[in-house]
Amino acid sequence: MAKLKFMIAPDKFKGSMTAAEATECITRGILSVLPSSEILRFPLSDGGEGLVDALLSRLGGKIMKSVVTGPLNNPVEARWAILDDGTTAVVEMATASGLNLLPKEKRNPLETTTYGTGELIKAVLDQQCTRLIIGIGGSATNDAGAGMAQVLGIGLYDHNGVEIGRGGKELLKLEKIDLSGIDQRLAHLQTIVAGDVDNPLTGPHGASLVYGPQKGASPNAAALLDRALIHFARMIKKDLGMEIEIIPGAGAAGGLGAGLIAFLQAEIRSGIDLVLDELQVDEHLPGCRLVVTGEGRLDSQSLHGKVPVGIARRAAKYHVPVIALTGSIENNLSAFYNAGIEACFTIADGPLALEESLRRGPELLESKTSQLFRLWKIASSSGKI
Repeated sequence: MAKLKFMIAPDKFKGSMTAAEATECITRGILSVLPSSEILRFPLSDGGEGLVDALLSRLGGKIMKSVVTGPLNNPVEARWAILDDGTTAVVEMATASGLNLLPKEKRNPLETTTYGTGELIKAVLDQQCTRLIIGIGGSATNDAGAGMAQVLGIGLYDHNGVEIGRGGKELLKLEKIDLSGIDQRLAHLQTIVAGDVDNPLTGPHGASLVYGPQKGASPNAAALLDRALIHFARMIKKDLGMEIEIIPGAGAAGGLGAGLIAFLQAEIRSGIDLVLDELQVDEHLPGCRLVVTGEGRLDSQSLHGKVPVGIARRAAKYHVPVIALTGSIENNLSAFYNAGIEACFTIADGPLALEESLRRGPELLESKTSQLFRLWKIASSSGKI
């Protein structure tokens, strides 16, 4: 008799478990009930935190570490990877320019810079990589990648011919973009952006007004930053002949998406779809009885490029049902069912304080998985599934 085959494909449970740890908890829960099952482990990421580990887990490679400039010009150690093919680098911009690097009281997108992200890209070039996958979730910045550009030899000058400073507010001074000093190695670098949002650069749905407040911007600061990005887009059009303002995803990471398109000719892709393709998940879905996915919270954001819905849409092509496990869930379950998730379950058995829920996350996830697969086993043995 063929083994039962299940795919485990969660994102991280933020503050509680990495995607890899969640994968192991779910695996233990299944094997406690169905010990002879074949388990396919695919810890995932939507392009934010965990992208490096998600690709390394299946593709292999080596971890690299670089000391770079943090979002407020402090040195930070950023972790990235070169995959086993020897030519593909994987970078998470948040390790250099991320919100997680700053305490709440120091978050200020008027001042924060992507300079360290540029230093990471330079480190990739120094290792002679010719393909870059860059995840741009979790940024602390709103400078449209200006800091990144300056590291890579792109001149950004004010009306006096002086290089503008760092931070989103400095874009208002930009009067000339000069590519004459650009790092020539960029011409041989294929850059693919793993994004989890499709916001344009400017306007009511753009980088500054939607995400600026999360990064510490007051309403007035967010409006100023939007004007700065509008001005940046005009300068890109004037000096580079490119229209970037309304490109979907250009507003990701405080406009870093736009900067990567303008300066590195990057391709922006859905992060979860990129990860699923790189890991060749489609090759493993046929024959699976069930996919178990999950993340810390299922809410309206989950419907737009996040892991559970992304894997559910992919699994639907092969008629494999998907269930999602989560720490908490928004009331509108029908939206998740319509998106292809057959059933959603919270892992707690009763009310818990957030701190306790996070601390006990691994235990709760394993226990809930075990309970669900006991039910699955009953249904299966009765011939219902």
